[in-house]
Amino acid sequence: MNSRNILFLFAFLMGISCITSRNSANLTPAERQIKNADWHTTTLSDGIRWKHFHFDTLFSAKQYITLFDVNLSKDIRVDIPYVSEGFIKTSEVAADSNAIAAINGSFFDMSKGGSTVFFKKDGKVINHTKESFNPYRENAGFAVDKSGKVSIIRRPSDDTDGWESVEAQHLLTSGPLLIDEGKPVKQPDQPFNTNRHPRTAVGITKDKHLILLTVDGRSTNSYGMSIAELTEVMRALGCIQAMNLDGGGSTTAWAKGYGVVNYPSDNKKFDHDGERNVANAIVIMKSKK
Repeated sequence: MNSRNILFLFAFLMGISCITSRNSANLTPAERQIKNADWHTTTLSDGIRWKHFHFDTLFSAKQYITLFDVNLSKDIRVDIPYVSEGFIKTSEVAADSNAIAAINGSFFDMSKGGSTVFFKKDGKVINHTKESFNPYRENAGFAVDKSGKVSIIRRPSDDTDGWESVEAQHLLTSGPLLIDEGKPVKQPDQPFNTNRHPRTAVGITKDKHLILLTVDGRSTNSYGMSIAELTEVMRALGCIQAMNLDGGGSTTAWAKGYGVVNYPSDNKKFDHDGERNVANAIVIMKSKK
């Protein structure tokens, strides 16, 4: 190799080093901790991995995070099973759907069942957002188009027809929107956002992976997170779009062959038996193709 090529190679490697250093410098300590964690990883199917880790001190507290990393370029299908009235368990509807992985969905009426936010399935509007529902808790949409493409979108402005104007085969709304076009979304100073709770979130990375995530809470083994903390987690995982789903006692993650794999809090115990009845769920299946 001649001297010119050596100099070119040196400059190239230094450039990569500078870019890596800048990217690393942009991470918060928590984001760096999440990225560097020794995640326990199980391959559930081609393109679908289940990962979990019990942090001793993340955001100055114990935190148990479970996630499914879904490669959207693989042969998979995303669906949103639901009930209009009454309730379903995430685990039961996942098993009935022959799913590989599943998490709970969005907000619902805890007395009657059914969604309390806008929900469209198979091109048909099932529910409109309940009157007086907090807008920041339904400002994001998890959408699946007719081709099966998944996206996370911001609610259209009020001078349009709102969610009615979104063309999607399936559309489940929730909120707050956590990350939009790679940037954290500024959140209202509300107890729902600032208090720590079990959380469920969904995000999409730059390289087209779907992240389905649960954070357990209300336990000395896992305290739960604020919305700001949850946003940091999704950023650390590489999400450029992300949204919060229903959390609290609803937070549930299920994997085929393993059952409920997080620690739902509805029974006030740190075990796998505290799953709450919900109204909808997001399930990942093999494609019908």
